Amino acid sequence: MNSRSIPLVGIATLAAALTLSACGGQPASPAPGASGSAASGGSVNLDGSSTVAPLAEAAAAAFANVEPGVRVTVATSGTGGGFKKFCAGETDISNASRPIKDEEKAACEAAGISFTEVVIANDGLSVVINPENTWAKCLTVDQLKTIWAPESEGKITTWKQVDPSFPDEKLTLFGAGTDSGTFDYFTDAINGEEGASRTDYSPSEDDNITVQGVAGEKGALGYFGLSYAEENADKLVAAQIDGGKGCVTASVETVQSGEYTPLSRPLFIYVAHDSYKKAEVKSFVDYFVANSDATSKAAGFVPLTAEQQKTAADELASIK
Repeated sequence: MNSRSIPLVGIATLAAALTLSACGGQPASPAPGASGSAASGGSVNLDGSSTVAPLAEAAAAAFANVEPGVRVTVATSGTGGGFKKFCAGETDISNASRPIKDEEKAACEAAGISFTEVVIANDGLSVVINPENTWAKCLTVDQLKTIWAPESEGKITTWKQVDPSFPDEKLTLFGAGTDSGTFDYFTDAINGEEGASRTDYSPSEDDNITVQGVAGEKGALGYFGLSYAEENADKLVAAQIDGGKGCVTASVETVQSGEYTPLSRPLFIYVAHDSYKKAEVKSFVDYFVANSDATSKAAGFVPLTAEQQKTAADELASIK
């Protein structure tokens, strides 16, 4: 279900760019473990968020040029599914589009899995509409709640029911699957509780399904990560969101500044301490974090702020 993968050409281009960055040219910070000397073989296994997957894939492709003997595998079971595998000791790194939950922490603790959380990038969730939709260019949080609240199931079926000024057009909904961190984040931000959502919509871990659905119906609406909305701007329109201070467009600047509220968020990787003791895992994680700025920009995500970059480096340095 690798729904948000960067095309192979894009990964190759990014890999070349990051390799040049790590080996000379115009370096970001030299990446620990990027010289090829820290690890000569082995494997690194990542699973989890389909949102974070393109970042991990891009880093893995670039890393292969400096550590060709290390095999990095990126799977996408959704944030919740990824934590299940991580806390069962099946993966080295868990990609997540939300912080780990208390019950997931408990599962890791029970299994003896200690870990460190690292913010790897920022993202904004985009609410997308069909290009023929001329009435919902800006939506308030209250309107989105009317659309997505559990009590709206089977009742709010037209746009006119959302707002009297909207046309009597059929409302068709697409969104993230319930095991996705995107689903958890969106429902919490809009409905005030994780998992609180109407169920009469088309859920999928594959964002391409949402693209096809919204592009195919005039009255359709969906949501997913900012980068994927930008990638499909020829098929969809990203609605502005009014979080109480006026209509705001999702962008790098508005996500980093916090102006785009409440649909902006950090993205995470969770690193198992026992795995980080292995040369190949440490080398990859250090490389991933050191090159997060270039990876985020190339993959269409929002880079870390300077403060976030320092925190990420400090978090890795604290692992014993």
